[in-house]
Amino acid sequence: MTSSGDDDGGGTFSAGEVRTARLLVAAQFVLLGLIALLPRGWGWPVPAWLRVLGLLGVLAGLVVMLLAGTALGRGLTAVPIPNEHAQLRTGGLYRMVRHPIYTGLLLASGSYVVATGSGWRALAFGGLLVLLTAKARWEEVRLARRFAAYPEYAARTPRFVPRWPRR
Repeated sequence: MTSSGDDDGGGTFSAGEVRTARLLVAAQFVLLGLIALLPRGWGWPVPAWLRVLGLLGVLAGLVVMLLAGTALGRGLTAVPIPNEHAQLRTGGLYRMVRHPIYTGLLLASGSYVVATGSGWRALAFGGLLVLLTAKARWEEVRLARRFAAYPEYAARTPRFVPRWPRR
C-alpha cells in the first residue's frame, strides 16, 4: 500500500486503486455527457405533464445530491475513496440509503431521460446505472476497510433505493 496524497485524500490506497477510482469517475462523466448530448431521436412521445414531472425529478435529484454532499462536509471527494476527513455517516439521507449522491444522480439523469423521450439517452442511462452499481460496490470495499462499522451499516441500509416504511 502507498499513500497517494491529496488526490485520494491522503488515505492508504495503492496506486492501482487510485487509478481505478479515477477511471470510474471518468467513465461516469462520459456517460453523463452522453445522456446530456445524445440526440432525442429513436424514442417515445413525451406529453407535457411528463416533461414537467421529469423537470421536477431532475430538481429533486439535484437537491438530494446537494444535501448528501453537504452532509459529508470535508469528507466529500471526487473519487470513490474516503479521504482523511471522511467520517461514517449513518444519519439523515444516509440513514435511508448508503449512496444518496448516486441516488440523486440517478433520479436526476433518469428523470431527464424520461422527459426527453430519447432511446439513445436511455441506453446511456442504463450504462450509468450499471457503472454506478459497480462503482458503489468497489467503493464499499474501501469504506469497510476504513470503517469497522461499515459492514453492519451496509447490512441494514439499502444501496440506492430507500425501503418502503414499515408499519
